Amino acid sequence: MNPSTTTARTHASSACSAALASLLLLMAGCAGYSPGDLGAGATESQIVDRMGPPTDRFVSPDGGSLLEYARGPFGKHTYRVELDATGRVKAVSQLLTEVNFEALPIGASSGEVRSRLGRPSETRVGWRGVGEVWSYRYEWFNVCRWFQVWLVDGRVREAAYATDPICDERRFFIGDD
Repeated sequence: MNPSTTTARTHASSACSAALASLLLLMAGCAGYSPGDLGAGATESQIVDRMGPPTDRFVSPDGGSLLEYARGPFGKHTYRVELDATGRVKAVSQLLTEVNFEALPIGASSGEVRSRLGRPSETRVGWRGVGEVWSYRYEWFNVCRWFQVWLVDGRVREAAYATDPICDERRFFIGDD
Protein backbone atom coordinates (compact mmCIF):
# COMPACT_ATOMS: atom_id res chain seq x y z
CA MET A 1 0.00 0.00 0.00
CA ASN A 2 1.26 3.45 -0.87
CA PRO A 3 0.46 6.52 1.29
CA SER A 4 0.36 8.70 -1.81
CA THR A 5 -2.58 6.81 -3.35
CA THR A 6 -5.62 9.06 -3.39
CA THR A 7 -9.24 8.95 -4.44
CA ALA A 8 -11.28 11.74 -5.98
CA ARG A 9 -11.49 14.79 -3.73
CA THR A 10 -14.70 16.08 -2.21
CA HIS A 11 -15.23 19.37 -0.36
CA ALA A 12 -16.55 20.00 3.14
CA SER A 13 -18.85 22.96 3.63
CA SER A 14 -17.84 25.98 5.72
CA ALA A 15 -20.68 25.14 8.11
CA CYS A 16 -19.30 21.64 8.61
CA SER A 17 -15.81 23.01 9.28
CA ALA A 18 -17.19 25.48 11.83
CA ALA A 19 -19.26 22.76 13.50
CA LEU A 20 -16.19 20.53 13.69
CA ALA A 21 -14.12 23.26 15.31
CA SER A 22 -16.89 23.91 17.86
CA LEU A 23 -17.19 20.20 18.63
CA LEU A 24 -13.45 19.85 19.17
CA LEU A 25 -13.41 22.84 21.54
CA LEU A 26 -16.33 21.39 23.47
CA MET A 27 -14.63 18.00 23.73
CA ALA A 28 -11.42 19.60 24.93
CA GLY A 29 -13.21 20.85 28.04
CA CYS A 30 -14.60 17.41 28.93
CA ALA A 31 -11.57 15.15 29.06
CA GLY A 32 -7.99 14.93 27.87
CA TYR A 33 -7.55 13.89 24.27
CA SER A 34 -4.47 11.75 24.91
CA PRO A 35 -3.01 9.92 27.91
CA GLY A 36 -0.31 12.59 28.19
CA ASP A 37 2.36 11.57 30.68
CA LEU A 38 0.33 8.71 32.15
CA GLY A 39 2.15 5.51 31.30
CA ALA A 40 3.33 2.28 32.86
CA GLY A 41 2.22 1.96 36.47
CA ALA A 42 -0.66 4.44 36.29
CA THR A 43 -4.03 3.17 37.49
CA GLU A 44 -7.14 2.69 35.42
CA SER A 45 -8.89 5.39 37.44
CA GLN A 46 -6.09 7.86 36.57
CA ILE A 47 -6.53 7.05 32.88
CA VAL A 48 -10.32 7.44 33.09
CA ASP A 49 -9.93 10.70 35.03
CA ARG A 50 -7.63 12.03 32.28
CA MET A 51 -9.33 10.64 29.16
CA GLY A 52 -12.90 9.91 30.19
CA PRO A 53 -14.62 6.56 29.78
CA PRO A 54 -13.13 4.30 27.09
CA THR A 55 -14.97 3.90 23.79
CA ASP A 56 -14.53 0.14 24.13
CA ARG A 57 -13.06 -2.42 26.49
CA PHE A 58 -11.68 -5.88 25.76
CA VAL A 59 -10.33 -8.66 27.96
CA SER A 60 -6.70 -9.46 27.20
CA PRO A 61 -5.39 -13.04 27.22
CA ASP A 62 -3.36 -12.41 30.42
CA GLY A 63 -6.47 -11.47 32.43
CA GLY A 64 -5.98 -7.74 32.07
CA SER A 65 -7.96 -5.28 29.99
CA LEU A 66 -7.49 -3.33 26.79
CA LEU A 67 -9.11 0.10 26.87
CA GLU A 68 -9.78 1.75 23.53
CA TYR A 69 -10.01 5.51 23.16
CA ALA A 70 -11.16 6.20 19.60
CA ARG A 71 -11.05 9.95 19.10
CA GLY A 72 -13.43 9.84 16.12
CA PRO A 73 -15.40 10.34 14.14
CA PHE A 74 -13.32 13.46 13.49
CA GLY A 75 -10.30 12.73 15.67
CA LYS A 76 -7.18 11.28 14.07
CA HIS A 77 -6.01 9.01 16.88
CA THR A 78 -7.11 5.81 18.57
CA TYR A 79 -5.25 5.06 21.78
CA ARG A 80 -5.05 1.61 23.33
CA VAL A 81 -4.26 1.39 27.02
CA GLU A 82 -3.16 -2.08 28.16
CA LEU A 83 -3.90 -2.84 31.80
CA ASP A 84 -2.56 -5.80 33.76
CA ALA A 85 -4.79 -7.98 35.95
CA THR A 86 -4.35 -5.53 38.87
CA GLY A 87 -5.63 -2.57 36.82
CA ARG A 88 -2.23 -0.92 36.29
CA VAL A 89 -1.10 0.41 32.92
CA LYS A 90 1.37 -1.86 31.10
CA ALA A 91 1.53 0.10 27.85
CA VAL A 92 -0.13 2.87 25.87
CA SER A 93 -0.09 2.90 22.08
CA GLN A 94 -1.55 4.86 19.18
CA LEU A 95 -3.19 2.39 16.76
CA LEU A 96 -3.59 4.63 13.71
CA THR A 97 -0.07 4.46 12.29
CA GLU A 98 1.22 3.51 8.88
CA VAL A 99 3.20 0.68 10.48
CA ASN A 100 -0.09 -0.83 11.68
CA PHE A 101 -1.84 -0.13 8.35
CA GLU A 102 0.96 -1.78 6.37
CA ALA A 103 0.89 -4.84 8.64
CA LEU A 104 -2.81 -5.48 7.99
CA PRO A 105 -2.95 -8.57 5.75
CA ILE A 106 -5.37 -9.04 2.89
CA GLY A 107 -7.84 -11.69 4.05
CA ALA A 108 -7.79 -10.57 7.69
CA SER A 109 -11.14 -10.87 9.45
CA SER A 110 -13.18 -7.85 10.47
CA GLY A 111 -12.43 -8.79 14.09
CA GLU A 112 -8.71 -8.67 13.41
CA VAL A 113 -9.05 -5.26 11.73
CA ARG A 114 -11.00 -4.04 14.75
CA SER A 115 -8.35 -5.43 17.10
CA ARG A 116 -5.43 -3.90 15.19
CA LEU A 117 -6.92 -0.49 14.32
CA GLY A 118 -9.85 0.08 16.68
CA ARG A 119 -13.24 1.22 15.56
CA PRO A 120 -13.41 3.08 12.27
CA SER A 121 -14.24 6.78 11.97
CA GLU A 122 -16.80 6.00 9.31
CA THR A 123 -18.39 2.96 7.68
CA ARG A 124 -20.28 2.79 4.41
CA VAL A 125 -21.47 0.30 1.84
CA GLY A 126 -18.66 -1.01 -0.34
CA TRP A 127 -18.03 -0.50 -4.03
CA ARG A 128 -21.08 -1.41 -6.14
CA GLY A 129 -22.95 -2.36 -2.98
CA VAL A 130 -20.56 -5.20 -2.12
CA GLY A 131 -19.31 -5.47 1.44
CA GLU A 132 -18.39 -2.54 3.63
CA VAL A 133 -15.68 0.15 3.67
CA TRP A 134 -14.20 1.16 7.00
CA SER A 135 -12.37 4.51 7.03
CA TYR A 136 -9.80 5.58 9.62
CA ARG A 137 -8.79 9.25 9.86
CA TYR A 138 -5.14 9.90 10.71
CA GLU A 139 -2.31 12.36 10.10
CA TRP A 140 0.59 11.72 7.76
CA PHE A 141 3.36 14.34 7.89
CA ASN A 142 0.79 16.92 9.07
CA VAL A 143 -1.51 16.07 6.16
CA CYS A 144 -5.03 14.96 6.95
CA ARG A 145 -5.45 11.43 5.53
CA TRP A 146 -7.54 8.33 5.90
CA PHE A 147 -6.91 4.66 5.54
CA GLN A 148 -9.75 2.68 4.04
CA VAL A 149 -10.38 -1.05 4.36
CA TRP A 150 -12.82 -2.82 2.03
CA LEU A 151 -14.34 -5.84 3.72
CA VAL A 152 -16.22 -8.46 1.69
CA ASP A 153 -17.82 -11.38 3.53
CA GLY A 154 -16.12 -10.16 6.73
CA ARG A 155 -12.59 -10.31 5.25
CA VAL A 156 -10.21 -7.63 3.96
CA ARG A 157 -10.35 -7.58 0.17
CA GLU A 158 -8.43 -4.31 -0.32
CA ALA A 159 -6.99 -1.46 1.68
CA ALA A 160 -5.69 1.92 0.50
CA TYR A 161 -4.76 5.44 1.54
CA ALA A 162 -6.77 8.49 0.50
CA THR A 163 -7.20 12.18 1.21
CA ASP A 164 -9.77 12.68 3.95
CA PRO A 165 -12.60 14.60 2.25
CA ILE A 166 -13.23 16.81 5.31
CA CYS A 167 -9.62 17.97 5.22
CA ASP A 168 -9.07 18.35 1.49
CA GLU A 169 -5.71 20.15 1.26
CA ARG A 170 -6.78 22.19 -1.77
CA ARG A 171 -9.66 23.73 0.17
CA PHE A 172 -7.48 24.76 3.12
CA PHE A 173 -4.39 25.86 1.24
CA ILE A 174 -5.83 27.29 -1.97
CA GLY A 175 -9.27 28.31 -0.75
CA ASP A 176 -11.32 27.03 -3.68
CA ASP A 177 -14.87 25.73 -3.30
